Amino acid sequence: MEFLLRGVTAITWQQLVMYAIGGLLIYLAIEKGFEPALLMPMGFGAILVNLPFSGVLDQVLQGGIPAPGIIQWLFQTLIDASEALPILLFIGIGAMIDFGPLLSNPKMMIFGAAAQFGIFFTFSLVTLLGPWFGFTLADAASIGIIGAADGPTSILVSKIFGTPYFGAIAVAAYSYMALVPIVQPFAIRLVTTRKERRIRMPYHPKDVTRRTRILFPILVTVIAGLVAPMSVALVGFLMFGNLLRECGVLNSLSQTAQNEFANIITLLLGLTISFSMQADAFVTPQTLVIMLLGLAAFVMDTIGGVLFAKLMNVFLPEGKKINPMIGAAGISAFPMSARVVQKMALKEDNQNHLLMHAIGANVSGQIGSVIAGGILLYLVPLFL
Repeated sequence: MEFLLRGVTAITWQQLVMYAIGGLLIYLAIEKGFEPALLMPMGFGAILVNLPFSGVLDQVLQGGIPAPGIIQWLFQTLIDASEALPILLFIGIGAMIDFGPLLSNPKMMIFGAAAQFGIFFTFSLVTLLGPWFGFTLADAASIGIIGAADGPTSILVSKIFGTPYFGAIAVAAYSYMALVPIVQPFAIRLVTTRKERRIRMPYHPKDVTRRTRILFPILVTVIAGLVAPMSVALVGFLMFGNLLRECGVLNSLSQTAQNEFANIITLLLGLTISFSMQADAFVTPQTLVIMLLGLAAFVMDTIGGVLFAKLMNVFLPEGKKINPMIGAAGISAFPMSARVVQKMALKEDNQNHLLMHAIGANVSGQIGSVIAGGILLYLVPLFL
């Protein structure tokens, strides 16, 4: 009987907290529909890795017999040793993205850059707060990248920097991605007036040739590689996925990348991340601070994009002004952010259709976030 109850008696209060967190993630995934493909496996995995003597983690049995755990093996092989899972996921993401709205209206590209403001704002903030919370410069970069609203980029940057707060950063990144429909409207209303939110932007798409669509991912990869060499893995795999979509001769591979491949990688990634959600490392004061700083990064990204659009409007004539909500779509959370902007625009004016403009900014944000991650990976080691 004692043997059967040893698991129950070994449960700590920190593990109980993780059961609650796992349950919350599952609830948000199933009942609220927030990023279910990721939050559900993450939530269930958080419960698995926090069961006492869990068989999903490496153990040594009586007699010194090693018993490898599947989640620990996945983490050590596919993230710790190679960062393979987050990078491979970008192939599927790239295959899903239609850059047509961006290529049709290239000025939307600037919002993909402006909306990365929160990353560098939070990086600077964490650098200043570091002495009080024990954060290093590498930790600051890893926490700041939460503002990219891009889970794979956050995972890759924090893993390369070797921050001990990897689990909290991953959970924060995916949680705020899922909460885009809640967080972004609040941030947008904070810095805009109703009159600004009602600005109409007629959409006049230009034809985008097949040659342009094919050359775009190639040129972006080369330019990003020259400007931010450390971003090549992320940008390159993202653009490779898009090239599969646009080349026109690999339709079956493109569909596989968008569906089966992306789904398998997402499933494995959600479970694998849970290895870093073990109670002893996750339930700390620093985790709470990271969640708050991640929220600040996400909000400041949104505000940065909106304020940049408002700045542009100072120099634009009447009839040519930009609805500042478009700037908020410059974050990487595609297509959720674009949908949020469209929904808010229709609520203010049921004839105001901003979706295609917002999508242009949103897909540029996907590129901007991975380049921002590459810049941090290049610059931060210079000061370590």
